[in-house]
Amino acid sequence: MSLAELLTIVIYFYLSPCKDFKNYYLYYLSHKYKGYFCLPSYSRIIQLCPRMLLPLIVLMYYLKGEETGIYYIDSTKLAICHNKRISSNRVFNRISKIGKSSYGCFLGFKLHLVINNKGELMSVKNY
Repeated sequence: MSLAELLTIVIYFYLSPCKDFKNYYLYYLSHKYKGYFCLPSYSRIIQLCPRMLLPLIVLMYYLKGEETGIYYIDSTKLAICHNKRISSNRVFNRISKIGKSSYGCFLGFKLHLVINNKGELMSVKNY
């Protein structure tokens, strides 16, 4: 499967009504668009995901919004587990941190988004 086809699948996931990638891939995409793509298995698509990171970053850089001078900044938490399981969690154990939000503490990442007054994405930072 080519890189362009993989990027199309990932980008279309965000435009689809599905909430998680596994259900999107196994049920929505495989039934609705089976004739358009020669789809690999779900586990193979997950193995190919790191290959798409750099092209997605470059695509986001070229599609970023127009600089207007008026910006809005917002942050959201990306928790990777419940607080009860912080001590036993092994996912992202080297790069995740304990953070604070208005709802309390969490283990994971904090995503900061900058948008302009037209609603166009300007920058994304992960802390």
